[in-house]
Amino acid sequence: MSDYGSNEKKGFAAFTNSPFFTFSRPYLNFIGKGTMFSIVYYLMAVVSLVFPFYAIYWAVSNRIFTNWGGDIIPQILIWFILTWFFIAFAGWIGFQLWWDRKSQVSNVKNSEFVATPICADIIRTFGEWLGTILAIVGFGGGLFGLIIMNQYMHHVIPFGFGSLLIITGPITGFFIILIFRLMAEGIRIFVSIAHSLRFISQKMAVNK
Repeated sequence: MSDYGSNEKKGFAAFTNSPFFTFSRPYLNFIGKGTMFSIVYYLMAVVSLVFPFYAIYWAVSNRIFTNWGGDIIPQILIWFILTWFFIAFAGWIGFQLWWDRKSQVSNVKNSEFVATPICADIIRTFGEWLGTILAIVGFGGGLFGLIIMNQYMHHVIPFGFGSLLIITGPITGFFIILIFRLMAEGIRIFVSIAHSLRFISQKMAVNK
């Protein structure tokens, strides 16, 4: 009778270890170890590379190079071409930023707290990415707008910044980076407190 029960347990164990029960194990390991968070870094790196080409699409679809009569305005066309190099440079810097920071996932995926520090790093990196793009593109667009086509800036640049973009772009980028870093550090404080409380509780348990 015991042999029958033992064979039954072995058969059930073999059945539960069959591909029917285990085919999702790679996915479960993927989400369990926190590796899935790396998708965000890869996705934003791709977005950074696509961003300069989307800028071309936006400019063409919104016809910023033409006046109401449909004629091309040379100053705006030259301004956009020169500014686009700053846009492409900002996109490349953004790609490198996300690509470099993806290593943060590997550093924390085996720790006790995974989602919280990675979320804080994503917030910080996003702020650095957005602030860097605004600073570079704002400075380049404002500089060439000031030199080439100051009288047409209101036709292209929203919010009426005009040539002030050369100043407001970097300043806005700086404060965006600062604000997002403060948000990320606020999240990390909770992780640090949790680690400290856990260490204190373990030490108190040992002393008992």
